[in-house]
Amino acid sequence: MRRYLAVRPEADGTRTRLLCFHHAGAGALSYAGWRRRVGPGVTVLPVRLPGRETRLREPRITDAGRLMEELQADLGPLLDAPHAFYGHSMGALVAYRFALHRAEAGLRPPVLLLAGACAAPQLPSALLDRPGLESLTDEELTRVPEEESMPEALRARPALLRATLDTLRADLLLARSLRAAPVRRLPCSVRAYAGRDDRVVTVGQVSAWKQCSGGDFRLSTVPGAHFFVRGRDVPRAVGRALRSATPVTTG
Repeated sequence: MRRYLAVRPEADGTRTRLLCFHHAGAGALSYAGWRRRVGPGVTVLPVRLPGRETRLREPRITDAGRLMEELQADLGPLLDAPHAFYGHSMGALVAYRFALHRAEAGLRPPVLLLAGACAAPQLPSALLDRPGLESLTDEELTRVPEEESMPEALRARPALLRATLDTLRADLLLARSLRAAPVRRLPCSVRAYAGRDDRVVTVGQVSAWKQCSGGDFRLSTVPGAHFFVRGRDVPRAVGRALRSATPVTTG
């Protein structure tokens, strides 16, 4: 098993491999249910960053350059076949930088870059650009994002809450590092998804991903707030986008 993948990749060359990158403070379990909802012709491969879930004992990564090197070393051999990247919130920044990192090395680009609930990387961020991001208190972190603070069940378990907040703090530093590098157009098309009730990222901020697309661009709004990744609508939309972008061979 590759360190960064939560599931074993299938050896089926007729299917597009969809690598899914999770939001800050979360893990690969964010994509539970996606394999069924995305539909035929696509293999869903959730990516798990270190410092969470089965990788809890590994040091968390806060430097974008180091993460790109590790992702390429671990996942690069899987990407000679047709593939796409979906990232949610911080995960969209990871997906974008990884796609750009590979393109600048002359490697095969994804069929599509799909970004959900994330402001385009060229835009300012009130949260990530603030001084003292690394020293946010635990109480301040429980309000990031404001609309969906830590549930009471988690607050009632101090050890688990502390680990979750430490992971979130590291991920915010990683997100800041991912946004620090110059923004360039990708050699592929981009699909962006915004939640209709998202109070963290506006539709306008999501629509600015158009500036990152080297092909066509499409923006869709889906039901839900910031964490609509847990619902049914976006994985179904992603599956449709991939099937229309790539001929699916069966047999």
